[in-house]
Amino acid sequence: MNYVRLFAGPDGESHFEDVTVERAPVDQYARGVPQVLLSSPRRSTSLTFLSVPRGWVGDFHPAPRRQFMIKIAGQSELVASDGEKRQIGPGVALLLEDTTGKGHYSRVLGPEDDDWFVVVLAD
Repeated sequence: MNYVRLFAGPDGESHFEDVTVERAPVDQYARGVPQVLLSSPRRSTSLTFLSVPRGWVGDFHPAPRRQFMIKIAGQSELVASDGEKRQIGPGVALLLEDTTGKGHYSRVLGPEDDDWFVVVLAD
């Protein structure tokens, strides 16, 4: 299991990083179910759903806060300020941490709206 991290480096540029989620076996996640693999918890402050209309373009901007965005539907392109581009489709988890510096560019690629599940992380 992986997620894409978008972060601001010491150079003020945004960069992508692929992160593997570390998980450990848990025998009692829920009563009566077999063992599962579980990551360490992260504290969050809110959960929201976000829809971005088709054709939407967000010029270079920093993320408004540290947050996970999980793509539910649609197709997006994100460009880090270092020039690297990523296409983000359904099922991709994105950790936005480029809250300083130049930020990133984003746009909706497909003919449909983009739908996201957003989890704002606690400080």
